[in-house]
Amino acid sequence: MQTPPQTPPQTPPDVPLPDLGHSAPGGPPGANPLLTASDPAARTAPDPTTAGNRPLANLGYGERVDFMVELATRLHRYGTTAQRLEAALLDVAARLRVECEPWSSPTALILSFSDPQRVTGSSDITRVVRLSPGDTDLHRLAETDRVAEALIAGELDVAGAFDALRALDRRPSRWSRVVEVLGAGLICAALAALLRLPWLEIGVAGVNGLVIGVLLQGAMTRPWLRDASEVLLAMFVTLVAVVVASLVAPINQNTVIIASLIPLLPGLTLTNSVNELTSGHLVSGTSRFAGAVTTVAKLAVGTAIALYVANIVGLEPQVRAWRPQPDWVEWSALAAAALAFAVAFRAEVRDYPVVMLAAAAGYLVSRHADLAWGAPVGIFLAAMLMTAAGNGYAQLTGRPGAIVRVPGIILLVPGSASLRGLLTLLQQQDVNVGEEAMLGVMNILLALLAGLLLGNLLLPSRRHL
Repeated sequence: MQTPPQTPPQTPPDVPLPDLGHSAPGGPPGANPLLTASDPAARTAPDPTTAGNRPLANLGYGERVDFMVELATRLHRYGTTAQRLEAALLDVAARLRVECEPWSSPTALILSFSDPQRVTGSSDITRVVRLSPGDTDLHRLAETDRVAEALIAGELDVAGAFDALRALDRRPSRWSRVVEVLGAGLICAALAALLRLPWLEIGVAGVNGLVIGVLLQGAMTRPWLRDASEVLLAMFVTLVAVVVASLVAPINQNTVIIASLIPLLPGLTLTNSVNELTSGHLVSGTSRFAGAVTTVAKLAVGTAIALYVANIVGLEPQVRAWRPQPDWVEWSALAAAALAFAVAFRAEVRDYPVVMLAAAAGYLVSRHADLAWGAPVGIFLAAMLMTAAGNGYAQLTGRPGAIVRVPGIILLVPGSASLRGLLTLLQQQDVNVGEEAMLGVMNILLALLAGLLLGNLLLPSRRHL
């Protein structure tokens, strides 16, 4: 419902509008809300806050603050990192003519607002929002971006914007939940196939993934189960692998366990935490890193408990290192993994081709560069190219670059390497072996970080999401 056009109050010529100081150089408040000032088109865009035919001109200060809080909460909930979230909020605040000082961490938001057209201190508002760490949700992230743009462009009034955002809170349908469960099983089976494991191990990983998907759906509505879910699922997955190795046939035990736990591994969280640290968001980066390490520790503890129980009951797993699959299995597995990650990241159906292409491209660049120059170079090149590709996608389409960037690096992140290193340390009780494994994780993180940073230099981002 559009607000009737109104003529805004005229500002006396000797009382200039205050300088908000939040826009990037060259980025006036008329710029696209989620674009930086490097966009030439943004420099000439009209300012809808002073246009009489724009609903935004009629928004009260309280309404603008409420919208900013809602926007920040949703960007956080849908997996936006601290530096991108805060930069996006500052751009939107400049367009809304609200001064905002945002502070983001994985579990909270602190947002301080003031009205620059009132006496200093007379309109200060601070909102503290307690949140759980966000999960990547590409569809809802893109919709939130679209709604913010539409409101500030005058295509939506504030009531319509809030309705559009709240529509994203609809409970997923039963079919959507079934698809997510199937996606978890497909991810585990596809990753096992990418590692060229025998068919038995691929099947075991796939079944374990389905069980994980079902239990994760159950944990969403049972908070008492959520904190211990990683330990319980790691115990279950490990016991299944040990039983198969003891009673059916020898398997690559540790590799099957790791492939089965792929949906729970915090590889992307580790990467985001280091990225936040390098951008100066020390509190957010440190706490996110601690959360990722805690998740890996939970998974390792669950695995260790299951191995101990299996030893007590007398199970003797037969372990072998055998990867016999031909090339066509790996290529098929790559396509399946790309599809599974599109489901896992909750991408919109129309974005599936883009997400799948990004995931496959990141893996292929890394793999072929690895063969030529080594694993760290391969990871670095893949991360750099996929970051630049995400920035280019954002510029061409006006949609979040995360649709390309996140799936493009997902097969590079060190989640499985970190768990393998900790399992090796616990099983062999050898500090030297553990140090070597952790050094491998550090190499992956550093290569990813360098690629992400240089990718933004190769093709600078005009959008913060």
